[in-house]
Amino acid sequence: MESYSSAKEYLSFLDSRSALPEGFLAATTGIRFTPKERDTAEPLAMNLSLILLEKDTADFAGVFTKNRFPGAPVLMGRERLGRKTIRGVLVNNKISNVCSPGGRQDAERLLSRLSMLIGTEAENLFTASTGIIGWSLPVGEMEAALPELFRKLDSRSILEVARGIMTTDSYPKVRRAAVGKGSIVGIAKGAGMMEPNMATLLCFLCTDVEIPRADLREELSLCVGRTLNRISVDGDQSTSDMALLFSSGRRGPADRAEFRNSLMDVLSGLAADIVRNGEGAGHVIRVRVKGGKDEQTAAAIGKAVLNSPLVKTAIFGNDPNVGRIVSALGDYLGNAGVPLDTATAVIRMGGTEIFSRGAFRLDTAKETALSKYLREAGFDPKTRGFPQNDKTVDIEIDFDGSAHGAVETLGTDLSYEYIRENADYRS
Repeated sequence: MESYSSAKEYLSFLDSRSALPEGFLAATTGIRFTPKERDTAEPLAMNLSLILLEKDTADFAGVFTKNRFPGAPVLMGRERLGRKTIRGVLVNNKISNVCSPGGRQDAERLLSRLSMLIGTEAENLFTASTGIIGWSLPVGEMEAALPELFRKLDSRSILEVARGIMTTDSYPKVRRAAVGKGSIVGIAKGAGMMEPNMATLLCFLCTDVEIPRADLREELSLCVGRTLNRISVDGDQSTSDMALLFSSGRRGPADRAEFRNSLMDVLSGLAADIVRNGEGAGHVIRVRVKGGKDEQTAAAIGKAVLNSPLVKTAIFGNDPNVGRIVSALGDYLGNAGVPLDTATAVIRMGGTEIFSRGAFRLDTAKETALSKYLREAGFDPKTRGFPQNDKTVDIEIDFDGSAHGAVETLGTDLSYEYIRENADYRS
């Protein structure tokens, strides 16, 4: 993660990493509409975005939310994983198309119209929607905009799509990594409803190296599990999350281990970007757990600390109230039936030991230093458009001094701005 002094500087840097891999096209266009469910003083804005392969591909992968009220795009996406080939994905923001009357028919109608423009089958296209849950898509306005969207397709950059898919995001997110003779480029949106399975995020990944379908699917599942599934803003899981990965294969084969490392780099970067851009975030919190029983338990322990409202609010207030960390940790361990030897457990904040040998290790100097550490790691939740710093509040929980089960999770504090943003979300 880099830090920037202005939105212009940040977007200029993103432009340098946004070149599309070979064999891909992308475009974004906008519409205005009035929702039928609610009167609005002015028509609302919606973006339509399209990521398209120049030719159908058999090599594609996807992972989806586990929410039991999934949106129509998630239901359709799961089915489309069984297709022989896929061509791309149509994305809209502002409305998530979840459980709305006729939501699936609306999505199918849009894909049918788009498929005629492209020259492929409608079933060879994914759709993704994000935004307000419960409203219906403005299908007429969206359908009318599809020809313009198709005309705007370009092979140069994915940056405008990264901007077009945003909802409450403060800034777009693009990550890139070299692999073999080609690259992987990924974009994502997400700022709230964040945890446990990808959060309220859409993630789209394009590569021009050749990786067979079965391998793509294994690698995407593995890498998402260790990145996008280990972040948290508010502990709420969305109805619409998905991550899709497409390969054009235009740059030839790549070593699978190298591909995994590059995909992990891209997804780790996007995960960190999402957390730093979390709704109302004023600090990014990183919890490292060492010596957990297994990877799953260690990740759950980290999330338990990240998701504690008392831990979050203390860090927002730059208050090293470390008793809240121990309380949240003990709460999870006790209720999950995970044994703990407090005599061997060590907890550190910012590298400073705060608990060991069964007792807190605090004094006036440590309290003062930790308060300063928290202040210096913070940023202004009201400043939007670019990442202000790349600092984190580091909490380390070491159960036995071993490296076994070492797992990292990322989350945010809880600020006044989070409350305001979500209270005013539909206003």
